[in-house]
Amino acid sequence: MLSVTHSAATFGSDGYEVIVECSVKRGLPLFEIVGLPDTAIRESEKRIFTGSESSGIVIPPAEISINLAPAGTKKEGTAIELAVLAAIYQSLGIISCHTDEMSFIGEISFSGDIRPVKGVLGMTLAAIKNGRREIFVPKDNLKEASVAYREGISIYGVDCISEFVEHLTGRQPLEPAQTNPYEMLENHISSDDMSQIKGQYRAKRAMITAAAGSHNILLIGPPGSGKSMLAKRLPTILPKMTYEEALEATKIYSASGMLSEDLPFVLERPFRSPHHSLSTAALVGGGKIPSPGEISLAHNGVLFLDEFPEFRKDALEGLRQPIEDKCVTITRAAGRFTYPSSFMMVCAMNPCKCGYYGSRDKKCTCKPNEIRDYLGRISGPMLDRIDIQVEMPALAFNELVETAPSERSEVIRQKVEGAREVSRARFKEAGFADYAVRSNSLMQTDELNEFCALDEECKKIIEGVFTKTGLSARAYDRILRVARTLADLDAVERDVYTEDGMIGGRLKKKHIAEAAQMRVLDKKYW
Repeated sequence: MLSVTHSAATFGSDGYEVIVECSVKRGLPLFEIVGLPDTAIRESEKRIFTGSESSGIVIPPAEISINLAPAGTKKEGTAIELAVLAAIYQSLGIISCHTDEMSFIGEISFSGDIRPVKGVLGMTLAAIKNGRREIFVPKDNLKEASVAYREGISIYGVDCISEFVEHLTGRQPLEPAQTNPYEMLENHISSDDMSQIKGQYRAKRAMITAAAGSHNILLIGPPGSGKSMLAKRLPTILPKMTYEEALEATKIYSASGMLSEDLPFVLERPFRSPHHSLSTAALVGGGKIPSPGEISLAHNGVLFLDEFPEFRKDALEGLRQPIEDKCVTITRAAGRFTYPSSFMMVCAMNPCKCGYYGSRDKKCTCKPNEIRDYLGRISGPMLDRIDIQVEMPALAFNELVETAPSERSEVIRQKVEGAREVSRARFKEAGFADYAVRSNSLMQTDELNEFCALDEECKKIIEGVFTKTGLSARAYDRILRVARTLADLDAVERDVYTEDGMIGGRLKKKHIAEAAQMRVLDKKYW
């Protein structure tokens, strides 16, 4: 007898549907799976038969053939085992319900329990997309899968095979998830706050600008100047994640197996701070079956690279393409895997090995060639991809003991959200379909010509900077992007929505001058 059930698997961070076709015939005992299964799937025979027997349901000797469609796609992981078991039971008449609108996801243990698997959220979304209205997942994955809940969809958490059969035979139905638990959770309130940063007003201004335009930023200064402290507070001033952004980030963490059972969602913008000793594959993503790297785990959040020059050169150079394309594609024998990687990059570094090159207070002990070699670890093309560069000198004593209140993160966040709303409105008016997720840092040549038109005063300022410092064309574009963000912040602070016929107003010389000051440190140090 032939039966058909549905399951899902993951490809990168996304899921796709797998159709399980099962044929059971009388004959010598045989179990065969075709359709490009991996080793784990080929080993599922023992888990399925032993788990079923442990649950009190003995599968009789027969010739059992399983086909996994689409047959041309390599199947990875053990999430299809529950669907294979359901197909076998259907062929044997143990269950007789219609499974056309059902999808089964889960791994089977020898004891008959349904074990959790990675990537459940992506697989659940794929099942729903393909018209499945009832989704069965391991009970430990239920909260994660419920993020995909919507009206008309039933998501069940299954603990063991016997419970699964009792539901499908109608003897003891399970209760489906009733709501999307994401909507019932409140955002975590961080103990970190921008008001805790002493002094460093220029650096804070640069960080606010970076947040408003989603610009990459480099902090240079001696040890103890507050570079790491400032970077770790960036997420507290970024706009709160939308449900769609949180869903994208959660899918990546789900595919990596990094979601906890208690909180299987990414509620806050990710902040990833990898150690400088990590490999290129760990940073960008890789492996025989490529898994997401740190740049994908930072999607819709912040990637903080402390001790920037200490990172391996090949790892840093591997960042260049993802920074531009906002995604990373890894090609292996199993196929091409694409992971999203739209992140803000914050880099922090000392100006030399000892950390005091150019310091007013302490003498640098490095030799000139040592300083040159240290700074030379950062290539010109990499520097060109960093919009904002700012120095953070050591704090003076009067700044350390200052008790005057500083702006809190929540107040700054409102300004940042206001600036982003101004830029989104401008992109929407210009007819961009993706205006809701666009930022000033993503503007291309045509947009720069339209939104960053320069008058004569602005041209003179930027011409002087370009001539004296020898900026590249890419650096010139980045100055215009930062200037556009400064103009948007200026419009929010002055409560002027439209000025000079443009949402946010046209660029002024003060915006160009400030943006140029945030972009010329590479000419000082490099």
